[in-house]
Amino acid sequence: QVQLVESGGGLVQAGDSLRLSCAASGRAVTSGTWGWFRQANGKEREFVAADTWTGGRTAYGGSGKGRFAISRDIVKNTVYLQMNSLKPEDTAVYYCATSAAWGIRPTEFTYWGQGTQVTVSS
Repeated sequence: QVQLVESGGGLVQAGDSLRLSCAASGRAVTSGTWGWFRQANGKEREFVAADTWTGGRTAYGGSGKGRFAISRDIVKNTVYLQMNSLKPEDTAVYYCATSAAWGIRPTEFTYWGQGTQVTVSS
């Protein structure tokens, strides 16, 4: 059973940084694709970042490109999303997800965490 638990969200001001964590069990973070998505109120789930250990592929959605970075700690079996220069439009629930194959669409991911709220005030 694959379980993902996100943490690290909160209320910050514009320009601040946050690091989200996704603690995984049941699948190694060196296996498959690991991604971050976000969903704001009334909007569709949006791709933020994805990464694979094998194959070395990394991709970022347009909204976070240049400001966000995905990484992993193999010992802790945890994936991170470092978010810098946060903007009010980054306000959303952020989800961690994993899939056996490469993908950047929500439908391509099999397992999801419960989400963590990020709120950026202006």
